[in-house]
Amino acid sequence: MLGLACVNSVFAAGDALTLEQAQRIALERSRKLAAQDHAASASRDMAAAAGQLPDPVLKVGIDNLPVEGPDRYSIARDSMTMRRIGVMQEFTRADKRHWRAERFVREAEKIQAETAAMAAAIERDTALAWLDSYYAEATVRLFDEQIAQARQEVEAAQGAYRGGRGVQADLVNARSGLAALEERAAQARNRVRNAKTMLARWIGEAAGTALSGAPDTSSVRLSGAEIEGELAHHPQITALGRQEAIAEAEARLAEANRQSDWAVEVMFSQRGPSYDNMISVGVSMPLQWDRKNRQDRELSAKLEQLEQARAERDDALRAHVAEIQAMFNEWESTRERRARYERELIPFSRERSAVVLAAYRGGKAGLADVLAARRNEIDVRMLALQLDADIGRLWAQINFLIPASGAASRTMMDKDSK
Repeated sequence: MLGLACVNSVFAAGDALTLEQAQRIALERSRKLAAQDHAASASRDMAAAAGQLPDPVLKVGIDNLPVEGPDRYSIARDSMTMRRIGVMQEFTRADKRHWRAERFVREAEKIQAETAAMAAAIERDTALAWLDSYYAEATVRLFDEQIAQARQEVEAAQGAYRGGRGVQADLVNARSGLAALEERAAQARNRVRNAKTMLARWIGEAAGTALSGAPDTSSVRLSGAEIEGELAHHPQITALGRQEAIAEAEARLAEANRQSDWAVEVMFSQRGPSYDNMISVGVSMPLQWDRKNRQDRELSAKLEQLEQARAERDDALRAHVAEIQAMFNEWESTRERRARYERELIPFSRERSAVVLAAYRGGKAGLADVLAARRNEIDVRMLALQLDADIGRLWAQINFLIPASGAASRTMMDKDSK
């Protein structure tokens, strides 16, 4: 039902499916993002609970109950027997309660950063699936165009052979070329079905809708000259930074644990009617008699974990910078190759096909030459289309490192409303 609602909202006017619309549907359908929102809300609730004092403890009992003699099991005749009721309250230090709550606050912030990373991954994977489907369909259209030309060539070869102007070998070659194109077209249609299946994983029934034109892949939101600075705000790096903040809060809590908490107990004791009632007041506090091997060791461990989190964040940032820089370089190199195809190779292949066809019509070339020129043109155009697909995939991987559809701002708005 959710998928149908998304499709109806996007295609109210019956338009073709754009990449942005597909990404929006994928975000709306995602259960992972909803789960992350619940997790962040749970951490914020835990933060509120962790900042409170422990619940008071009610104590009820009987002291010095006789079990022998004439007063056995009597709670009123013996002067030492007392019925008591009391309450004990532990007063946790304010700095401990603060850091316990702060730890969950920072956990919620980490979950929000992970939510942004998930949104970016959904947008990226949806874009990759959409582009795979788009270029698979474009490949089929190219084959259909070539098959139509090949059928005309078969008809021409048949007419020439029947009229005594051609040889049987030309007719066989034309039919063979047509069969080869139809086989490659069948493979391309199978790739379209597979690509649609992968796209449906993200957008459901909307995958069956016709796709609009390809997005502009000539520019990305990331600057190649400032990759390291921009990647410092990447959601995954931000999540590691939040993990570092969690480790810091745990270290501060371990430092606060080096100071003992204390508890106060008030007790009312009732004796027999011939004796006076009593009130008892007590204070208790743990004795940290082995601090160097307990509290100090815990603090040392938490400080080491803080350094570990910092080192992991720095290493992850370096790895992301290297990976994205390599993709950026590959994207620019592939665009240059594609420009060369558009500028030189495709016009040359078309010109060659036209020249050979004119020579064939003038009786100066055979049909085999025409078919060879056609195959060369198809191969060149196929390679150009494959380069377009490669550019699109690299563009999607770079451009959607950070959510583009407002998922991050939506998450922050949820945080503020909570």
